Amino acid sequence: MRPTPQPATLRSLVLGDGRPAVCVPLVARTASALGEAAGSLTRASYDLVELRVDHLTAVDDAEKVREAVAAVRAALPDDVPVLFTFRTKQEGGDRDITPEEYGDLLTRTIRDGGVDAVDVEMFTQPDIREAVVETAHHAGVVVVMSSHDFGGTPSRAEILSRLLQQQEHGADVVKLAAMPASPADVLTLLAATDDFRSGPGLVPAITMSMGPLGAASRLVGETFGSCLTFAAATADGASAPGQLDAAGVRAALELLHGASTTES
Repeated sequence: MRPTPQPATLRSLVLGDGRPAVCVPLVARTASALGEAAGSLTRASYDLVELRVDHLTAVDDAEKVREAVAAVRAALPDDVPVLFTFRTKQEGGDRDITPEEYGDLLTRTIRDGGVDAVDVEMFTQPDIREAVVETAHHAGVVVVMSSHDFGGTPSRAEILSRLLQQQEHGADVVKLAAMPASPADVLTLLAATDDFRSGPGLVPAITMSMGPLGAASRLVGETFGSCLTFAAATADGASAPGQLDAAGVRAALELLHGASTTES
């Protein structure tokens, strides 16, 4: 018998089946601006925030990173989780960083507290990846392990393989984003997501096709098995191509969720 997939809990938010959660990225460059952006969010349009510190000007200053986390946490309602992310340049982020600096930043932030989940790139140097995962689990912080492919969409088998590798590496939530070149690529990603969640996947999954062509994938997670979607709170607040307006996304997800739970 297949084991029951396990949800991931971040404060009052449970990631798993049902309506996908809406995550709003914060991409401001200073702690004060991040706090202002967090405080200006409309609570009804999102479920959690992603603190994208690769956009933080002083990310190499440990105290400035602490200030950024504290500013965001103080500006948010107590029930809103914070996902801490440094997206490396090779995975579509704002700046370069060495593997050692990346590991130090994540482990230090986990130990400092204030974040509920941490994004760990699956292609990080293995010993560093393992150390970050161990530190997070020891601290009770959820690990979202991720892979981003801006050059195209991997095959259905490769997408499933990556998600399974992330699960094996200790991910509490697996994540893959890819750039489609055709509608068929979007279908490939959705099919692979369903393969994972209806088959060997034991943890929640986040998947999306990026860019305008993949926008629909950000709305149909409940059908295909993606537990979360990223959406922009403002016109200049997107952290990846194809992110839609958060309020509109939340409304669409609620509409689709109502349809999925209505008896025919």
